[in-house]
Amino acid sequence: MQKRIFSGVRPSGDLHIGNYLGAIRQWVRLQEDREVFFGIMDLHAITTPHDPAKLADQTLETAMAYLAAGLDPAKATLMVQSRVPAHAELAWILGTMTPLGELERMTQFKEKSRSKLGALLPAARQNVMAGLLNYPVLMAADILLYQADAVPVGEDQVQHVELARSIAERFNNRYGQTFTVPEVMLQHEAARIMALDDPTKKMSKSGESDRGYILPTDAPDAIREKIKTAVTDSGKEVTYNPDRKPAISNLLVIFSEFSGMPIRELERAYAGKSYVEFKADLAEAVISGLTPLQEKLAAFTKDPDGVRVILQKGSAKAAAIAEKTLNDVKQKIGFLKT
Repeated sequence: MQKRIFSGVRPSGDLHIGNYLGAIRQWVRLQEDREVFFGIMDLHAITTPHDPAKLADQTLETAMAYLAAGLDPAKATLMVQSRVPAHAELAWILGTMTPLGELERMTQFKEKSRSKLGALLPAARQNVMAGLLNYPVLMAADILLYQADAVPVGEDQVQHVELARSIAERFNNRYGQTFTVPEVMLQHEAARIMALDDPTKKMSKSGESDRGYILPTDAPDAIREKIKTAVTDSGKEVTYNPDRKPAISNLLVIFSEFSGMPIRELERAYAGKSYVEFKADLAEAVISGLTPLQEKLAAFTKDPDGVRVILQKGSAKAAAIAEKTLNDVKQKIGFLKT
């Protein structure tokens, strides 16, 4: 029996090579030998300020990115979170048995709260939205609804999956076996592609400069320029050492992902060569690697109605599975049967 995998992404409009390499492409590979559910998590998207006029388009764009990256609707289920009401309903139920202290200890909650409000002083706490605090409970519901065996995540999301495990075990202990306790499927180096202009920060379109990221839609000359101006480390050696040479190490990971060459092999190939030569070859590898994605993305962009149909079918399939789990939960906790 195939193992079931669940993962999701917020429709932030933040598609760049960081989340393409670090998430989307790796998730798509899982469809070959596992039963996979991929969610576009629009309920999560509204836990932080968003533009209502853009959310629907961003949801479609995210779906197109999955499909262009190789997701096959015949092998995998692609769904939209808000189209499956069981997500919000189960999140409420799980929230009733999740201690406040566990949520306040979540690293991402503390970081996002501080980034907007400064230090979490008592007065500042009054302005923190409950949705941001409860985000991990909704994430737990997302995972547990589908009885996922494993969840592929980067290191920054491990804590949330561990909370989902704790919630599942707590529910199972109290009400009897109900949820599969999911395992963490930690992704490799590409799960954290860093900004080209600051290798201490994760690549993001919200950075101060557009030179910090590469978009799948960037023209070849734009890609060459961004890589040419990417930050490098002191010294001239092209070696992988994230602690001492974070910038070159980040570029080596990108090069390895697009070329298919192991990092050690790249180190040998560029031993004694300059950063200029290394960057020039890296740019061509990225351009070549992105060309098939760009072509497929252009095709899906011309057929938004076809993408909507895929999302409708995937969400309907997901809803049927989610409802089965939710009904079991309702029975276990004693709700009146219909």
